[in-house]
Amino acid sequence: MLKKERQALILKEISLHNKVLLTDLSERFDVSEDTVRRDLQELADAKQLIKVRGGALSKSYQTYAFKGKNIYAYKEKTLIAQKAISLLKDGMLVLIGGGSTNVELARILPPDLKVTFLTNSLPTALMLSEHQESEVIFIGGHLSKASKITIGGDVIHLLREIRPDLCFLGVNGIDPAEGVTDSDWEVVRVKKSMLRASGRVILLTISEKLNSTQKIKICDLSEADTLITELDPGDNRLDSYRQIIQIM
Repeated sequence: MLKKERQALILKEISLHNKVLLTDLSERFDVSEDTVRRDLQELADAKQLIKVRGGALSKSYQTYAFKGKNIYAYKEKTLIAQKAISLLKDGMLVLIGGGSTNVELARILPPDLKVTFLTNSLPTALMLSEHQESEVIFIGGHLSKASKITIGGDVIHLLREIRPDLCFLGVNGIDPAEGVTDSDWEVVRVKKSMLRASGRVILLTISEKLNSTQKIKICDLSEADTLITELDPGDNRLDSYRQIIQIM
């Protein structure tokens, strides 16, 4: 594989999953970690990603500001957000996580909606704060520089004490057999707690992430209630999911 091809695939992976690990990329491309490290440095020098110890992050983590068309799969994520908003009703208590789809959901909320949101995502909280009629409760704790969400025991303890009507959970990896997965242990711990706390769990993901897996399991697909993608619910790409979970 040529270097340009490999670097293009690295950028595609980071657009989908927001971060990449050096070891995973080395295994995937069957090249040395030094080769991948040089690729990441070149891409960082070109300001296409943020190089960190052990891997790299999407540039979307550099700022809290909404960047519209610069968001990967922006149109698809907007459609997902619109579907998710249709589930909201005045008076609800809603738990919402991080990720660009949830930030887009927060951005396009109807201005007259009266909902109380709880979130451990700093970008989501800041976007929700722009809506005067809805209340925002930020779940404090140790802030992950990689994901811009709060993690750790304080967050998990608070999640044990709430019973939200809905939980909107962004997805990193999702597969009918392997379930919902992620690559960050601390993020997984928090997402597990969000699942346990909520009356109804809504998974949000663009279709490109379907049939993909990360290294750490959050839950079986059957433990969530609804899956929302940008696809029509009858799309045949969702056939294996439809047997397990409600599709929107």
